[in-house]
Amino acid sequence: MPTAAKLTAGILWGALAWYVSNLMAPLFPEGTNLGWFAEFNAAIGVLCGWNVAGSRAKTTWSEAVSYGITATVALVFWCLFLHSLNEMIAYALRKLYDGPVEALIGVFAIMLDHTNLLLNPQVVATLIGGGILSGFVTEWVGRRFP
Repeated sequence: MPTAAKLTAGILWGALAWYVSNLMAPLFPEGTNLGWFAEFNAAIGVLCGWNVAGSRAKTTWSEAVSYGITATVALVFWCLFLHSLNEMIAYALRKLYDGPVEALIGVFAIMLDHTNLLLNPQVVATLIGGGILSGFVTEWVGRRFP
């Protein structure tokens, strides 16, 4: 059931994902074609905000911090996983893996490599601060517009 809190959470986490994606763009190796990187992450952010944070609104302010961080962790996980899966499929189509198990392990190896880009202090601070602030705004909207 759509609510104002779910809509707000979707917009906020989509914006957070888009901003962090653009913040990370200079951290990629030179010449990397990012394509729809920011837009794809924003779509994942909308889904995580709607499903994780928006559905938990109208609780307490301390729980707003909790579901704000939870939605941000979910956003980071799904972005990392889906981008790594996409890259693994590209590698598999070039026959760089000997079998399906090696390809499956490759997804998590690629996730680990991509996680190193996220360990920039500015990116981490933006994700944590943005998640907490988005949680507060979602909670406020959930209380104000039931």
